[in-house]
Amino acid sequence: MTTFAPVQEAQNFLANNPDIELIELFILDANGVPRGKLLHREELLALYQSGRPLPSTMLGLSIQGEDVEDSGLVWEVGDIDCRAYPLPGSLVRLPWRQMPTAAVQVSMHPSEGLPATPADPRQLLIRVIEQLEAEGYYPVMACELEFYLLDQKRDAEGRPQPALDADGGRPRQTQVYGLRELEQIEPFLRDLYAACKAQGIPARTAISEYAPGQVEITLEHGPVLAAMDQAVRYKRLVKGVAHRHGMQACFMAKPFDHLAGTGMHMHVSLADTQGNNLFASELSDIRQGAGTPLLRQAVGGMLASLLDSLLLFCPNANSYRRFQANSYAPLAPTWGVDNRTVSLRVPGGPAPTRHVEHRICGADANPYLAAAAILAGIHRGIADRLDPGAPVEGNGYAQAKTLLPTEWLASIQALERSDWARDAFGADFLKVFLAVKRAEYRQFMGEVGEQDWRWYLSNA
Repeated sequence: MTTFAPVQEAQNFLANNPDIELIELFILDANGVPRGKLLHREELLALYQSGRPLPSTMLGLSIQGEDVEDSGLVWEVGDIDCRAYPLPGSLVRLPWRQMPTAAVQVSMHPSEGLPATPADPRQLLIRVIEQLEAEGYYPVMACELEFYLLDQKRDAEGRPQPALDADGGRPRQTQVYGLRELEQIEPFLRDLYAACKAQGIPARTAISEYAPGQVEITLEHGPVLAAMDQAVRYKRLVKGVAHRHGMQACFMAKPFDHLAGTGMHMHVSLADTQGNNLFASELSDIRQGAGTPLLRQAVGGMLASLLDSLLLFCPNANSYRRFQANSYAPLAPTWGVDNRTVSLRVPGGPAPTRHVEHRICGADANPYLAAAAILAGIHRGIADRLDPGAPVEGNGYAQAKTLLPTEWLASIQALERSDWARDAFGADFLKVFLAVKRAEYRQFMGEVGEQDWRWYLSNA
């Protein structure tokens, strides 16, 4: 499935964009941080013809951008060059930049990128997708990303604050689904939607979320790899446009103690070779324990693998502050039909649109890794014919019996101990990912005090 862009794509882009001077080459690391280099126009064709060498350490860095020696990608391999190639359709203009600049996303070559290839989150997702497709299941996904629009200036006490509205006021009230709140950020939304259109990103519905300055914009569903590519580029785009407007787009999972957390809801279904939805069934049937067996098995697999893969959904210390009752964030390994108090929700709508909304990820999760973990869980459920039990009805918070871990270390240890995760994700990937998380945990415990730990993960 690994396909790279043809040289003609770069030639056409240069011909159609004669003013472009610089190109940002980037690859996404395990933390979802884009890392790379700034190329001149004259270097672009060579990238498409023969790839670009990147240091192996680039995919084994901590959230602070420091080498993680235990990753196996530093001294023992001599920080070797690993060759990456551009992805089709990823060469786009960055309309918020002052200089005429474009960006191109790259991924490690399966063989020329070794030893860093197994640590490339996109390559892991490809591997999981291929396992499902080999059995006739074609996963479809969509991503909903929440974020806060913050002022680039801190308040009088040095704390983050919501960005000013167009009328000069500061948002102070929740006003969920408020239309005036969207009107007040119209200049930002106008440029955001224009940039999405220019980059081919299918941005759709915008809503004012459950806190002052919190926004959610949905992306259209499609084949998983393309959908996650779009989510990655969309996140960069939101940050860039916000910066141009004097704001900071914050994707931390819980930037404020007293306000709503920020999630990344993943909508998933399986299709056959003709594109028919294999989860299609009526809500009444699902509630009664009937419906499509495949949907129930998928839910069962996601629930069974939830603890083992929680670190991929909630990768940082701050991620776990989002798990609170009566907050619309998840609290327990539960599922339900058209119920927002559970972790896995089967939304309403016509039967052909049936899918599962996975509500566990924080907005700080890497979309590639989150998607890989969701699909690996689904694969497990199908293979073992797992049944999720009866769906929760009513208040899922009040009925929760087994709670999700609220401590980072517990998720690190669960992934370390999981034989299932080792089979699903591969020992080489887990070596790097766990080394990074262990290094971050040690640094966090040694250097960050309770009073300021909410702001520790600045790259979110």
